[in-house]
Amino acid sequence: MTESRPPVTIVILTWNGLAYTRRCLDSLRSTTVHPSFRIVVVDNASTDGTPDYLAGLDSIQVIRNASNLGFARANNIGIRSAPPDHDIVLLNNDTEISQSDWLVRMQQTAYEDDDTGIVGCRLARPNGMLQHAGAYMPLDTFWGQQIGGGEQDINQFNGDRDVESVVFACVYLKRAALDKIGLLDEDYFCYFEDTDYCARAAALGLKTRCCGGVTLIHHEHTSTKVNNTSHRSLFHKGQQVFRKRWEARLTQTRYHRRIGWHSALNFPTGYAISSGALVTALDNQGIHVSYKYLYGPGTVFPRSEPEGAESQTIGAIRQRKIAHGLPQVVYGQGDMFHANFGRYKIGFTMLETDRIPADWVRQANAMDEVWVPSTFNVNTFRASGVVKPISVVPLGVDPAYFNPRIAQHPLSGVYTFLSVFEWGERKAPEILLRAFNEEFRADEPVILLAKTMNVDPGVDVERAVANLGLDPRGGRIHFSLNQVVPTYQLGVLYRSADCFVLTTRGEGWGMPVIEAMACGLPVIATNWSAHCDFMTEENAYPLPVDDLVPAQAKCPYYAGSRWAEPSYTHLRRLMRHVFENQAEARATGARASADVRENWTWQHAAARIISRLDSINAPRPAQP
Repeated sequence: MTESRPPVTIVILTWNGLAYTRRCLDSLRSTTVHPSFRIVVVDNASTDGTPDYLAGLDSIQVIRNASNLGFARANNIGIRSAPPDHDIVLLNNDTEISQSDWLVRMQQTAYEDDDTGIVGCRLARPNGMLQHAGAYMPLDTFWGQQIGGGEQDINQFNGDRDVESVVFACVYLKRAALDKIGLLDEDYFCYFEDTDYCARAAALGLKTRCCGGVTLIHHEHTSTKVNNTSHRSLFHKGQQVFRKRWEARLTQTRYHRRIGWHSALNFPTGYAISSGALVTALDNQGIHVSYKYLYGPGTVFPRSEPEGAESQTIGAIRQRKIAHGLPQVVYGQGDMFHANFGRYKIGFTMLETDRIPADWVRQANAMDEVWVPSTFNVNTFRASGVVKPISVVPLGVDPAYFNPRIAQHPLSGVYTFLSVFEWGERKAPEILLRAFNEEFRADEPVILLAKTMNVDPGVDVERAVANLGLDPRGGRIHFSLNQVVPTYQLGVLYRSADCFVLTTRGEGWGMPVIEAMACGLPVIATNWSAHCDFMTEENAYPLPVDDLVPAQAKCPYYAGSRWAEPSYTHLRRLMRHVFENQAEARATGARASADVRENWTWQHAAARIISRLDSINAPRPAQP
């Protein structure tokens, strides 16, 4: 039996902008399906015909103010007008409703537990860009940031999540929370009153959530535009009030640990991507990260790091200089551990072969401890001579961008194998291309999409492919060469395929493997090296290894080490099996997605780091 929910009063504030108000009310009244809701419109002395339009509507309560009372004060009037047993939704007049169940879904999210008091939703712009999926307040700037703002809407952040705050362009307020928190603070004329309200809720132990299953179109800042009012001036006034109220308290309570971080943050490849994800997850969990760009002879990073940053969090971290007294992590190649000058020195690295270079061993043994992302790396580091304590600190995936509900653009009627890799010996592209071309025929409804990057100017990929002598009557292969896809959009690429395949000879972690699994794809990948920590026979199709062979690539780190030779014969069998057993493969991909999202996220990685920091900072036992 479904538990009954309270009735809802929807409060809409207007201040001119009749065209927006008409569109909002038309979509709201014609679309919304909910057992019990009423609409109250509070008009802040509009002069553009809005009052006359509202007077002609039935089944809507209209409250007319003699002057513009601002956002907080006018919404409070609407809240006070609601029956005492009603929950409240505040809805901007520049929003559009297209989901019939939007109110039902937001109410369900609100009542999933007693501690939830405030629920927002995804907001998208009319041009298809995401505007909002929750918000946070960087303490370095106190310039509130919209999560996902400015990204193409690919249905990211589609699950319900706890967030620091939400914008009140659309917000669900439970009556119990209203009774506990009170009304909006009328010291704010407009802007920051929503952030303040969420902060007040948190101080009382109430959660703010974003309902990822609801998306509204929001035209944003229309009141200031249609009334020719300075958005910046009003914004700064609200910011000043908020800082006066909250700066000291938030500064004291936001962080509970501090760490220094040597790495790179502002490149779209390699260590820098995972580095940015790790420090962001640490910041979200209350770890104050300070930073030094890791540069030196032999590193993969150039002499200077580009300016700018993808997020305010990373931008703020890049401005914080590392203090000597902190535990410090060098996250990069093992021959750069010497850059660590912390009171407690941690080296964090990985390699995809069965041994690491002697210089890495020497520098690792100069650390207090070493972190690696997998048990494979623990074994290789130990076998190479590292004697210092080694902890597994796995990398992860962001389920907001890699999950089975991300937007997809599949090829109709064609089963698509996808491989994403950097062209080179380690990824064994010649094995994959030949196996696919020989296993399938051109007239079968199946293709291989090879998305590859080539960073070696001495390699001509087109010539290398031509030299393979692929049969034009064999399996069809399509190449995407050196086409850059923004990291946050990679989930769309995975979701548009049917199976992911990677004939790697070795992985330090295996980011494309775990991203594809998180998106729900069945994965065929070599059964060797780091990704075997999260890839099993239950959630993937491990590709057997014929042998371990000397690593012949030009990289000096590989000298004297070995990696795997994936089985050509088994690769053909596995691709054929997946193609002919698609229902089974989809079920395997679903298990993989659940496993990854439940156990292998960046939040899990940050929690592991915090556990290590707690151990480092624990009181030492007294000496006998």
